Amino acid sequence: MNANDEISLTRDLLQLDTINPPGNERDCARRIGRLLEDWGYAVSYYEHADQRTSLIARLGGTDAKAPLCLTGHIDTVPLGAAKWSHDPFSGETDGDKLYGRGSSDMKAGVAGILLAAKNLAGHLRPTAGVVIVLTAAEEGGCIGSKHMIQVEGLLGRAGAMVVGEPTSNYPAVGHKGSMKFWAKFRGVTAHGSMPHLGVNAIYKAAHAACKIEKFEFHDHPHPVMGGPSINVGMFHAGQTINSVPDEAVLGVDVRSIVGMDHAVVLKRLRDLLGDEAELDVFQDMPAVWTEPEHAWMQRVYEICAKTLNEKPEPRTVSYNSDAGNFLKTWRGAPTVILGPGEPSMAHQTDEYCRMSRIRESVAIYEDIIRDWCGV
Repeated sequence: MNANDEISLTRDLLQLDTINPPGNERDCARRIGRLLEDWGYAVSYYEHADQRTSLIARLGGTDAKAPLCLTGHIDTVPLGAAKWSHDPFSGETDGDKLYGRGSSDMKAGVAGILLAAKNLAGHLRPTAGVVIVLTAAEEGGCIGSKHMIQVEGLLGRAGAMVVGEPTSNYPAVGHKGSMKFWAKFRGVTAHGSMPHLGVNAIYKAAHAACKIEKFEFHDHPHPVMGGPSINVGMFHAGQTINSVPDEAVLGVDVRSIVGMDHAVVLKRLRDLLGDEAELDVFQDMPAVWTEPEHAWMQRVYEICAKTLNEKPEPRTVSYNSDAGNFLKTWRGAPTVILGPGEPSMAHQTDEYCRMSRIRESVAIYEDIIRDWCGV
């Protein structure tokens, strides 16, 4: 893997297919790990399933101050049905644009973190240091980080966190929470010519979907984050057109704001849908929020202002990240979402990242590390 510069490294990462599913992040994680070891980092790996590899790299560290965490994920979403005009795995360029699946979300961010880690490796040993956490299976539910926090002592300490998700290098102070669940409805199968002999599970699920569409949270919008939302994103039912389906499943996605209690929301939804709905929650992550006036966030603002040519204003991003899981371990750690990718390009056909932003991200990450570690 070529780590001579951030563009070459991003291109090499793009050439490794880590589409999730199935993910197969092991080869990518191991190659990154060898680079980090060459630069003096202590690297460990964690697999929550076969080939689903996350890594943790550490350098420096003192008892007086916890290290700075820089984190990202190495899996990507599928290519989609639309035809790409650029090879999604070769790292083609056109002007300032570097194309490829995962270029913005978020292999450019990973490359920026790694180059900053390389450039400062020789200065971190007598300091608070850094911990780099690169996860598998972030796309589709932050599964990798969910498993990591369940292993006592695996993550160690962190005093603040930089999440390299796509923000066009604009620092965001948080993002909404996410609660995802399946709602299963059961019926009784029968021949499609005699539906009166069965109970149609699709009708039950359809009525439930209409109720969910009209669900009201009754929460006041957050001044920066906005209001919560709910969406039915998946519907599975039926095996043949000439049978009454005896099972139907809805996939429901709740996006919450600061201060919302997911347990309360879930109870209201259970009451709304009734006993016929079997709810199975598979993701439960609170909103991420750091007060913009926090001293460390103000330092990050000052660092980013040099690139943005203006002082940042409080912003949040609409998507979710591994930070919601990690903050269950690193409680209270101020967190910024900050990466070179273009948010509008995430999960898109012909996804690209601007190479100028990748270069900028390395300098920004270096400054944040220098500021935290005093080097």
